[in-house]
Amino acid sequence: MPLKILHTADWHIGQMFYDYDRTAEHAHFLQWLTATIEAQGVDVLLVSGDVFDVANPSAVAMGLFYDFLDKCTLQNPDLQIVITAGNHDSASRLQAPHALLSRFRTSIVGHVVRDADGHIDFDKLLIPLQDRSRRTQAWCLAVPYLRVGDYPSHSTKSTDYAADVADVYTQAYQFALSRRASGQAIVAMGHLHTADAQVLTDDKSERLIMGGVECVSAAAFDTGLAYTALGHIHKAQKVAGRDNVRYSGSPLPMSFSEINYKHQVVILELDGEKCTRIEPLEIPVLVELKRVPQQYEPLADVLEKLADLPEKTDENTALPYLEIRVRLDAPEPALRHKIETVLENKAVRLARIDARTQSISEQNNLAISSFDELKNLQPHILFEKVYQKQYDQLPPAEIAELFEQVCREINETQA
Repeated sequence: MPLKILHTADWHIGQMFYDYDRTAEHAHFLQWLTATIEAQGVDVLLVSGDVFDVANPSAVAMGLFYDFLDKCTLQNPDLQIVITAGNHDSASRLQAPHALLSRFRTSIVGHVVRDADGHIDFDKLLIPLQDRSRRTQAWCLAVPYLRVGDYPSHSTKSTDYAADVADVYTQAYQFALSRRASGQAIVAMGHLHTADAQVLTDDKSERLIMGGVECVSAAAFDTGLAYTALGHIHKAQKVAGRDNVRYSGSPLPMSFSEINYKHQVVILELDGEKCTRIEPLEIPVLVELKRVPQQYEPLADVLEKLADLPEKTDENTALPYLEIRVRLDAPEPALRHKIETVLENKAVRLARIDARTQSISEQNNLAISSFDELKNLQPHILFEKVYQKQYDQLPPAEIAELFEQVCREINETQA
């Protein structure tokens, strides 16, 4: 019988969405995940990093995680769980209860371990995957997010990060080959940014570091691997066109760029040394993302559309997050107040106001070629240039006078 695996990642438990608590959303996902594991007859759950949103999660966030492990293993007693740390996790904190959780067929790998000679102990990263009869059917390279010092570096140059990480996977795969029996598959886990990955716009939590030099080539994952379960990128996708090298994506939206995006987990089956089935499974959404209007419109038109939104009722339990797009021709100090007034008692939660100005002509280009040029530029001239670039007009007299007043007060304070 094939070994059935569910791949997920980037839970970010404890994350706030524009200052809104997401405990209910995470609880909803974890309840769905527990039920799905049972309904699908999953043998192994792989969680590829970023269990938590921060290295020091709240008691509520940790409670959600351990409550999930408790209920999921009780409801699915034959389930094996493998969890690796991501860049948002504290490796030591996540791995701390490993000895206890291993009694419940749960393995947590937070960081790499070195032997007495200083070499990576690949035995600590290699986990046998067993069927319900406790027979080893496959092996998992449970590689966590690799920080500087976790891997053997062949150079002091930061540009060698990708090559060094690739070398870890090569060595780990060779070690797994020496351990597996004929007919046993090898799968890998990773939490990293691949060179071909598509990143969602506005999602700052998965931004590149070090100018993109840490992007690892898909070639780092040997073609002999039956499947590579990746985390870190929040958009579910294949990597470099390889069907068996995938990011599962995050279960919850991380930004409004995901407004029409379907989140998923990945179900796969291993039969012998091969992956014979890969099927994405859509995650039901508890809280909808809403945008009004779809394109940038003048404030008066936007307020009219907001006024047409439905009112709150006693039946509203998970109000959608709202992003508002508005086009401004001049500064609007009372923008948020006007919007919040219209939205009072509406069945939405205001998350973001995306205000933009009219297109800017090229003649208002604010190019400053040197520090000396900037230093010699009078504040009021710089202010006029910035204002004109932003609003395609010179600042009104009252605005200019307020700026001059601020400058005078600063000069008096410094005198």
